[in-house]
Amino acid sequence: MTQSLDAAILDFAPALPLGVALSGGADSVALLVACHDRWPGQVHALHVHHGLQRAADDFEQHCEQLCATLSIPLRRARIDARHGAGQSPEDAARQARYAALEVLALQSPMPLCSVALAQHADDQVETLLLALSRGAGIPGLAAMPSHWTRAGLQWHRPLLRVASADVRSWLVARHVRWIEDPTNTDERFTRNRIRSQLLPALHSAFPAFRDTFTRSADHAAQASELLQEIAEQDMRAVGLPPGIAALRGLSRARQANVLRYWLRAYHQTTPATAQLSELLNQIAACTTRGHRIRIKVGRGFAVREGDALGWYN
Repeated sequence: MTQSLDAAILDFAPALPLGVALSGGADSVALLVACHDRWPGQVHALHVHHGLQRAADDFEQHCEQLCATLSIPLRRARIDARHGAGQSPEDAARQARYAALEVLALQSPMPLCSVALAQHADDQVETLLLALSRGAGIPGLAAMPSHWTRAGLQWHRPLLRVASADVRSWLVARHVRWIEDPTNTDERFTRNRIRSQLLPALHSAFPAFRDTFTRSADHAAQASELLQEIAEQDMRAVGLPPGIAALRGLSRARQANVLRYWLRAYHQTTPATAQLSELLNQIAACTTRGHRIRIKVGRGFAVREGDALGWYN
């Protein structure tokens, strides 16, 4: 069920001290203020200046003023978040932002224990709809996790059951200002089209869609966790690198699952559906010593190396 912002913060139990990623927008401002109210003196704001739009300086200035008014320590970083060849702008900015947040959170003399991000229930629905539009599998349909560990830090999204409108209402009731990102209305971005066109239609047809979509994402997250446990077991059974005969002893579904895990965990790449299907077909046909395998998979190539499967880029 969706929650009020106050209820979400009451349920939130991070290891302290806590860093809150602060952009200056409504969601991050509300999260910072709510966390500061609950744990005064234990909360730090983490602001990353991306340099991708003219308004970036205004966002930074607003964060400075807010933190000065509330006496919240502010840690800042400036990054170059431009994307490289073959990389989406959104993915490049996200990866650069997480790397910068890690550095800020682990700064001496007071490394933080946890970092909180302000994505809310509407963001979760948008993520799920994007995954569906791309034909994503179970991990994609799990959308955004509420908690995970990275770089020795505990990461949290405590507002995933709070609606966007409730966040803004909470701020208005407390007379707290925020800055609207000018790109939020630019419908060249798929997320903005979902927000402006699909979410109102979903609310009209299915008023409880935030609850039901979030519940589906939770089910997918449980299924994804189970698939990873099975993949880890099968990885131990087939060996590293994966033995072809051992792979052939698994069902096709388990072959696909363990190969996705192997490629993601050991080679940081993800196969397209057609690529993985062709690789499975080649493994099934690989019954003689002379059978060669060399297939484009993810960012590189899967190849037969003796009795095992290798990968290189």
